[in-house]
Amino acid sequence: MKNNISGVGTALVTPFKKDFTVDYEAYRKLVKRQIESKIDFLIPLGTTGETPCLDDTEKCKILEITDEECKGKVPVYAGAGSNSTHHTIQNVKLFDKYDIDGYLIVTPYYNKPTQSGIISHFKAVAESTDKEIILYNVPSRTATNMTAETTLAIGEIKNVIAVKEASSNYSQISEIIKNSSDDFIVLSGNDDETLSLCATGAKGVISVASNLAPKELVNFLKLILNNNFSEAREMHHKLMPLFKNCFIESNPIPVKAGMHFLSLLENVLRAPLYSSTQQTISVMEKTIKDLGINY
Repeated sequence: MKNNISGVGTALVTPFKKDFTVDYEAYRKLVKRQIESKIDFLIPLGTTGETPCLDDTEKCKILEITDEECKGKVPVYAGAGSNSTHHTIQNVKLFDKYDIDGYLIVTPYYNKPTQSGIISHFKAVAESTDKEIILYNVPSRTATNMTAETTLAIGEIKNVIAVKEASSNYSQISEIIKNSSDDFIVLSGNDDETLSLCATGAKGVISVASNLAPKELVNFLKLILNNNFSEAREMHHKLMPLFKNCFIESNPIPVKAGMHFLSLLENVLRAPLYSSTQQTISVMEKTIKDLGINY
């Protein structure tokens, strides 16, 4: 029987100091804040964490800190995907020594593999570890959509437990939910689609906005998963400006601007991403004030 995950998983940012080195002390505080906010699970080293710009030593230190803070408290699924099957498996083997629950693996980007190639990729990655795998479909960034048929086929692999679906193709996601086995979970990959997908049968969200507002997102998902849709709709509309404004520039530029306003980290990103415009800073500050978000 596969493990069931549900609720809110935060796609954690990676804080940097002004000299562009990783701010491990700030990262530890971010993880503690998430745990104190009763987050359901955590995703370090995703694209929100600017992982393509981290080296292996930095990735391992981040997982070491995550392991120390989360052990026995919340599940952890580390981003380990790349556009190379071999490199993805190397990442998995490098991270397997940490006491984490599994991996978030994105469909290979840029290469544009066929659907059969995607199946072969995930099969090889899943066979390289005993830990759990969450699939990640985000065609706006990868240039390849993982179809419902492909997702359902990969979902039959014993340690593949879920998919983070960020295709924004409601028909496709609905088909996956309808035809998947009871122990395969669909998670929204976009904050603003969480209510609609969960109303259809998804079990949660891997969230960017919860970097800023973990308590609010946790409460939002509790309403949804308890079928309290009247209050959930109200919360959805209240949170929608946050969901929208976290993407007015490329993720995680806006969310880091907001976190800097909350004194959680420096507003620093690694090239080719750069700190937000003043307009984005103003928008995020207003959004945070309007929602009453605090440290």
